[in-house]
Amino acid sequence: MYKAADNRYGTMKYRRCGKSGIHLPEVSIGIWQNFGSASGKYEDQKAVLLRAFDLGITHIDMANNYGPPYGSAEETFGRVYASDLKPYRDELILSSKAGFDMWPGPYGNWGSKKYLIASIDQSLKRTGLEYFDIFYHHRPDGGTPIEETCEALEQIVRSGKALYVGISNYGADEARRAIEELERRNVHCLIHQPNYHIMNRWIENGLQQVLEEKGVGTIAFGPLAGGMLTGRYLNGAPAGSRRARDGWGGLSEEELRKIKKLNEIALERGQTLAQMAIAWVLRDEKVTSALVGASSVAQIEENAAAVANTEFTKEELELIDAAIK
Repeated sequence: MYKAADNRYGTMKYRRCGKSGIHLPEVSIGIWQNFGSASGKYEDQKAVLLRAFDLGITHIDMANNYGPPYGSAEETFGRVYASDLKPYRDELILSSKAGFDMWPGPYGNWGSKKYLIASIDQSLKRTGLEYFDIFYHHRPDGGTPIEETCEALEQIVRSGKALYVGISNYGADEARRAIEELERRNVHCLIHQPNYHIMNRWIENGLQQVLEEKGVGTIAFGPLAGGMLTGRYLNGAPAGSRRARDGWGGLSEEELRKIKKLNEIALERGQTLAQMAIAWVLRDEKVTSALVGASSVAQIEENAAAVANTEFTKEELELIDAAIK
């Protein structure tokens, strides 16, 4: 039987999530493409999750259609939870999401009340959990009234199937509407999960201001830009990499120039490129946590070590800005 490391809270740092009583680790782990039944060996996936917890990573993020195939990442977590993590349930923040396609027909996608309620019920069965700590609407849905989506999120909280709710991929105006509709229902939106990294700064143009005003936390997914902001891509996309596997093609000369320059800055800081990219996302208190994936124990150890130095000088930030222009 797994026994968590006694020093699991020795090096990880935690930040308050918006205006709430919840603190999240500065690095959280998302189980997306590396945790499906078709993604790798179960023993390797289990080792990553247990090592993450030993490093103080108390937040594990899922979604109903993570895999591949759909649902299998939650099933993988459910196996690890049942065999090893269940005794530590009260030390964990576990989240899932629904909003993208999950099953055939008109009720297996987007943001209807029927879809969201059915989704969380299915996700709870796959994971073996009694409740999620956070349940997100995964993306905005222009075809469903925001009142209906928020009614579903309210019902999920009132029923005890989730303690908190969040939103993901919402723009500034969409986020404000959802947050205020939830407020009208006396439900606080705990957190927003947007894509954010050195080369993709869209949340700085309005969204962060809305979230700060409303006391909503931010957890940034994709801080490593799909692996591009790691040492693995410094000589282009290697065979077997996610970029090559997903058909994105090789890196352009311009992209290579940028990441090589960023790597030089990271080395000067005494960090790997991945660590600097994570630290950059966490450079101020606007972001609660950086959400990373990992396919090996070595990767999660490298990523978790980023919290040792999240401070940047003015000159370093200027060099990073210049490197991506």
